[in-house]
Amino acid sequence: MVIWIPMVPSTPTQTPVSGPSRGRGFRWVLAGAGLAAVVAAVGLLWRGGDDAQALSASAAPVNATRSAGSHGGGGGGGPAPSGVEEAEAAERRFSDQTCFPELARFNDGVTLETFRDWAAPLLASKDPLVRDYLMSKLSELIGDDAGKAGQVVAWARDAQGAEFKVLLSGLRGSDAVQKPQVAARLLEAGMDKGLPIERRAGMLSALDTQKHLTPDAMDRMAEFARDPASTEAGWAATRTLGRVMARESENLGDASPYLDRLITIATDAPDEQIRHLAQTAPLHNSPVLDAKTTDRFARILQSEGNEDGRDAAAQVLAMSSDKEQTLKLFADSFNREQSVCVRWALFRFSARVAGRDALPVMANMATVDPRFQPLYRTFETLYASGNVDFIRIWNELPDQNPFGCMDRHQ
Repeated sequence: MVIWIPMVPSTPTQTPVSGPSRGRGFRWVLAGAGLAAVVAAVGLLWRGGDDAQALSASAAPVNATRSAGSHGGGGGGGPAPSGVEEAEAAERRFSDQTCFPELARFNDGVTLETFRDWAAPLLASKDPLVRDYLMSKLSELIGDDAGKAGQVVAWARDAQGAEFKVLLSGLRGSDAVQKPQVAARLLEAGMDKGLPIERRAGMLSALDTQKHLTPDAMDRMAEFARDPASTEAGWAATRTLGRVMARESENLGDASPYLDRLITIATDAPDEQIRHLAQTAPLHNSPVLDAKTTDRFARILQSEGNEDGRDAAAQVLAMSSDKEQTLKLFADSFNREQSVCVRWALFRFSARVAGRDALPVMANMATVDPRFQPLYRTFETLYASGNVDFIRIWNELPDQNPFGCMDRHQ
């Protein structure tokens, strides 16, 4: 793991840090006003460049004041250094970790057993860079150990706020999360009716880095997403199914079991947002639809009450292996469709289905709805100029959003 806390060797004259134990020293330095300086310094120096220089420059007056105070009142302090010398000294002090020793000790000494106690003051800073570091450090501490991962799942059941997010994100990024027993514990927590719904959503989201889901896990997630009470947790389960499907597809695995469950959610889930998420999931891995899948998405195109869902169905159906059937479906649907935005989807994706061969169907659509006549002429001209690829045609369109439909998704 690459630790982003700056680590610069101490000067030869610097004495080792002494005093309380690591735990006590860590709490002491973070309990006072030094916390803000620590977090600010870490954040700025991690970014590097001009920000780091600005930090050193802004720290100079503070350190100069402290230096003057240490020599004043008692005599024997010698002449005060010049402003340039003060700035250079301040920069050296930051480089020598005046503000960082306890964070360095945290990184070197923290264990999984001490992680929650030691991390709590850092989380209180609400610095996103510190939070990202803690997530990464926790993933490192968990490693490939299923027992440690199980401990973090147990902690997450009652953790609150930022700690809950750090625990699950750290677990999600660990190697151990891929172990069947760890995935099973996360799934059980996600299905636990005794937990708040937002906590269940987090548990199910932590499964989205899985390389594979078992048929039982897929079934349970799909059934849960169709439960009217699942709300945001059902949405998380649906997203996890879609993300793991895309990963399986990238690795040349079988995406069809995931797609089958997602279509069931896309058709049956009572929650409109969950349905729409399932309807758009195939767009992320572009599967070629077989006859059965084409028929199921055709029913969504013809029966979905939300026009965004019908729009998504048209996009997915453009990947059907049966081009003739799909063109006929698009022509029939265009005649019955009332939404201009869904008509625009049916019109343009006809070109994706069959390329130049779709022009007669698109001409009929433009006859049914005269608003599409200028668009038809543009497509006809582009095909006549020798373009054959749909992406090239799409990129050549002078206006890709003629009816303002895409503004709804921004």
